[in-house]
Amino acid sequence: MPPRTYYAPQGGLPPQSQLLTDRAVFTEAYAVIPRGCLSDIVTSQLPFWEKSRFWIIARPMSGFSETFSQYIAEVQPGGGSDRPETDPRAEAALFVLDGHLAITIAGTDYELGPGGFAFVPAGTKWALRAMAGGAARFHWIRKAYQPVDGLGLPDPFVVASEASIAPNVMPDTDGAWATTRFMDHEDLRHDMHVTIVTLQPGAVIPFLETHVMEHGLYVLEGKGAYRLNRDWVEVEAGDFMWLRAFCPQACYAGGPGPFRYLLYKDVNRHAVL
Repeated sequence: MPPRTYYAPQGGLPPQSQLLTDRAVFTEAYAVIPRGCLSDIVTSQLPFWEKSRFWIIARPMSGFSETFSQYIAEVQPGGGSDRPETDPRAEAALFVLDGHLAITIAGTDYELGPGGFAFVPAGTKWALRAMAGGAARFHWIRKAYQPVDGLGLPDPFVVASEASIAPNVMPDTDGAWATTRFMDHEDLRHDMHVTIVTLQPGAVIPFLETHVMEHGLYVLEGKGAYRLNRDWVEVEAGDFMWLRAFCPQACYAGGPGPFRYLLYKDVNRHAVL
């Protein structure tokens, strides 16, 4: 099987001749940020990062999704940070779309390429540099960790490639729908899960999921039709969906290849009262 590829934004700016009509949507229950929105003029710079820019595609907002932020980072060779995180409460999950990263977590060095994943617990010292050969682009999910007395912090870990993880096939789907789980779902120290959902052409999430978890969904490959609250929207590789808790959701995979997305959700904690 050839190595997987993942859609990564390249920036730039649409031509002046392009129509303004697009698929961007922001509602009381969900948002859709199409890949065409990820232009140069919507990037951000962050303290203590060099030769880097960021598309901030989710952030806590009162009355909407409130548990996480999510960035797509673009770091030029040799760029990065020795102090990437300024909030000691923040844990991090990183997923590499393209390019190669040298990352140090708690004094241990790793190299990550496309499909690589790293988890950094809150308060852990880490650093990151893009290696030679071109810009590195990766997702950076940040969450303020919710400690529980008696559980302790989860451990840092690195996965060289998502291909090394055996997918979990959803029951009664004959392999049409599967999840690649980066976190151990039995480890309640984790208060977020990051997974890759894979639906084969024609596969379906066959009911309107309605649940307490917030979601960030970035389409890595393929295309599909997604039901969000009252609406059907078409999405493709490079699009991002941001779902509030209890937003009804379901989808059809459009083909001709698999429909795959990177999924964030908050888990394993009581509702804050």
